[in-house]
Amino acid sequence: MSSNYLYTDLSGYYNLMCADINYHAQSYGAQRLHQLFGNEGPGHLDLACGTGPHIHHFIDFGYQSSGLDINQPMLEQAKARCPEAQFSLGDMCDFQVDEPLDIITCFLYSIHYSDGIEKLKQCITSAHRALKPGGVFCFNSVDKNRIDNNLLERHTATQGNSFFTFSSAWNYCGEGEKQFLKLSITKTTEGITQSWDDEHPMVALSFEELTKILQPCFDVHILEHDYEKIIPWDKASGNAIFVCVKA
Repeated sequence: MSSNYLYTDLSGYYNLMCADINYHAQSYGAQRLHQLFGNEGPGHLDLACGTGPHIHHFIDFGYQSSGLDINQPMLEQAKARCPEAQFSLGDMCDFQVDEPLDIITCFLYSIHYSDGIEKLKQCITSAHRALKPGGVFCFNSVDKNRIDNNLLERHTATQGNSFFTFSSAWNYCGEGEKQFLKLSITKTTEGITQSWDDEHPMVALSFEELTKILQPCFDVHILEHDYEKIIPWDKASGNAIFVCVKA
């Protein structure tokens, strides 16, 4: 089952799958970083926006928000959630905007959906081109050399008379520019269980490699992966927030 098919098939359950995510804290944290490092302008684009939960909060913060995603069913939900925002179906590795932006966000490690290093470079180039001087490209990332293949995130949720279990884990073989996000979803209704398992191929690179790609386009700040605090990366943890400022 392809990754896009999995997300299309389960687009109605996406919000359940992400029910433990604090979208407000992530959005507010990115806004604070924009105020601290950027130009404070209102133009915002969320890459891989999904069903639009981050955009909902950015609109509340006073931004003129838009979203881009490759999955049409999720965009339909995003439009229903945020009718005042603009949404586009497209590839984050090759996008253009009508007017220069002040902040571009990419949450939930979605920057890794770029299919290989060259595609990631195209995404970074597209973001740089779309931003005003002083604009911010803010995203989170995982370092391939610090992945523990044995770690697993799991949570449960209930919808109607159905019980769901969601689990996810990173997996990296130790070499190359590809890692996998493993997903497992089960749905039990009246004693009948359905299950979906998938592996999303994602680009793998170290923070050092990512920084070298970013630096020709941006001033790069690497922070600890905590949206409620602003702390420099300790150079040991495997997850970080990147704040990239267009000169």
